[in-house]
Amino acid sequence: MIQVFTVLGARPQFIKSWALSRALTSCGIQEFVAHTGQHYDDDMSEVFFRELGLRPPDVHLNVRSASHAQMTARMLEGLEPAMRDRKPRAVIVYGDTNSTLAGALAAAKLGIPVVHVEAGLRSFNRSMPEEVNRVVTDHVSDLLCCPTAAAVANLAREGFDHDVTSTSEPDVRQLPSPWIANVGDVMLDVLRHFREVAASRSTMLDRLALSPRQYVVATLHRAENTADAEQLASLLEEIAALARSIRVVFPMHPRTRAVLDGADAYERFASQPGVTAIEPVSYLDLLHLNANARGIVTDSGGLQKEALFLGVPCLTVRDETEWAETVEAGGNRLVGRRPSNLAGALEHMTTGSSAFVDKFGAGDAAGRIAGLIRALVRA
Repeated sequence: MIQVFTVLGARPQFIKSWALSRALTSCGIQEFVAHTGQHYDDDMSEVFFRELGLRPPDVHLNVRSASHAQMTARMLEGLEPAMRDRKPRAVIVYGDTNSTLAGALAAAKLGIPVVHVEAGLRSFNRSMPEEVNRVVTDHVSDLLCCPTAAAVANLAREGFDHDVTSTSEPDVRQLPSPWIANVGDVMLDVLRHFREVAASRSTMLDRLALSPRQYVVATLHRAENTADAEQLASLLEEIAALARSIRVVFPMHPRTRAVLDGADAYERFASQPGVTAIEPVSYLDLLHLNANARGIVTDSGGLQKEALFLGVPCLTVRDETEWAETVEAGGNRLVGRRPSNLAGALEHMTTGSSAFVDKFGAGDAAGRIAGLIRALVRA
């Protein structure tokens, strides 16, 4: 049996892996899963394995919070021997985290083909750790699974020219790797499967006494917005101002909570009128909250897409985005890291063009990726 090695470490990766793990099994491919421990709280890790029915990881590295260099180094130290012992035919990494980079580097050093799911994304801001991670990972990968045509075009500008989008299993004798393919977005696969499940299972609206379209969901977690206490305080002031016109539900990322606790600011923010600060929630609960929201305020790449898929207006508190398609659709607006009048910006937002969802595929990305992996390992 063909065996592959998957590296996971952060909550978006757990969610994406649900779809691809099922597709790999259907293709007769055995998967060995390593959890780096980059996200380690129950609310950020184990809850997703339980809720989505993911198989427990075969190895857990228990790497906790540290500097980028320390975290990546510890992951490399744990992943290299695990890959060497397992001898997989390919290593799968997702997205743009330190776990992504460590998995790709460990595999490349061992001469194991690297499969990058969500390849080709570019914010063109090298000050973002995520941008460095995704660029380096792309350039050591053998199979680049892009979620959109724009991602393929980004890679083409960087010299990648073996586009195999038109076929699920390329002729390996004719086309050497690295291969690139527009396979669609795995998150669309997951959302389409779980949207009705979330609606039937989640009790978040009842628990928080929320009415559909009468609240906004806000999230902040990126280092550019949370590492600096002054920057974070400025954003929270704007969110608190928004909460004076519409209720704001704020699932608090552990990184954000730690900064606020260190500055003794959490209680002040959580006590603002209209603000409902809560612990991180599961995928199904967050999906249900987002689907029924009047709008979303976030710095998350994944939520920008999810908002478009759900037809919910999104305000992104960043200066740029790797998901330019969401802005082109009209459903996402970049308001910058120092926004003003979020309420006014939200009032003028539309839900975006549903036609743009087609740019993210047909909800069959996982099956297409599995077919390409099978072709790759037979090369």
